[in-house]
Amino acid sequence: MDLKLKPFDFAQAAARAGLRTDGQPLAARGAAGGFKAAMSEALQSVSRAQHDASALQRELQLDNPGVSLEQTMVAMQKAQLGFQATLQVRNRLVQAYTEIMNMQV
Repeated sequence: MDLKLKPFDFAQAAARAGLRTDGQPLAARGAAGGFKAAMSEALQSVSRAQHDASALQRELQLDNPGVSLEQTMVAMQKAQLGFQATLQVRNRLVQAYTEIMNMQV
């Protein structure tokens, strides 16, 4: 089994979080646009992970020698974790919406 870890790139991680390396925001974005874009990107990422996992499963079932069981299991776990996180975010958003709708003005 050949397991290779990529070196951690702090600048890339900060950029993905929308920050410069000194911790300041990259650019002033509208709150709604930033949230919408972040949610869209997150959902696409989860969808991509699920698609990749099912493709690896299919290749493993077809006895493709280039696909290992370990690789497939890791991809399946990543897809499952992403889906569970998405589900929790959705539940929290629905709960917040319900609380706001029940507020008396």
